[in-house]
Amino acid sequence: MSGEIKRCGYLDIETTGLSPFYGELTVIGLYLDDGENQRFIQLVGDEISGERLHAAMEGVTVLYTYNGRRFDLPYIKAKLGVDLTRYCLHHDLMYDCWSRKLYGGLKRVERELGIERLLNGIDGTMAVQLWRSYKSYGNRDALITLMEYNREDVLNLRALREKLERRELPKRGLFVFFRGHLLTLKEALARQLERRIVLGKPK
Repeated sequence: MSGEIKRCGYLDIETTGLSPFYGELTVIGLYLDDGENQRFIQLVGDEISGERLHAAMEGVTVLYTYNGRRFDLPYIKAKLGVDLTRYCLHHDLMYDCWSRKLYGGLKRVERELGIERLLNGIDGTMAVQLWRSYKSYGNRDALITLMEYNREDVLNLRALREKLERRELPKRGLFVFFRGHLLTLKEALARQLERRIVLGKPK
């Protein structure tokens, strides 16, 4: 239906490691917005399951993440057996940032765009420490801080999307991936030429 309201989701996870093979999935944060109603959901620790995540995602047509294509979604798939891309479109905002010459992690991009946080000085490493403090010592304050950190991660995805939509996309031509970076074809060819010169190869 052309008049159907689309339900957007914004997702971010907290873990105890970069690899799902040795790390734990500790928090899943999800913000839902259909244009009229908004809802924030968190699954924490033993609450996390494929069934509960699937239920929370019901009706979502577009899911927004930051670096979710390489981290959040593969992590969820490995730990819960759920491939979220089967149920909705996935839009990784990191690549929108790259196309606007905004590089680095989410917090670095936030600072460049003027997106503020209430919790400053907390990063992924500290998030792991907060979780371990809660699990090992029953530190409820640590858990609350971790959940609030995740909440800011998720809500700032919406703020990031809105900032990017107002920020004009530079007219840079065709984009390609070169050694892990999204570049114009002209930039990629120039870097390739520089690399060949450094290596002493013929031009």
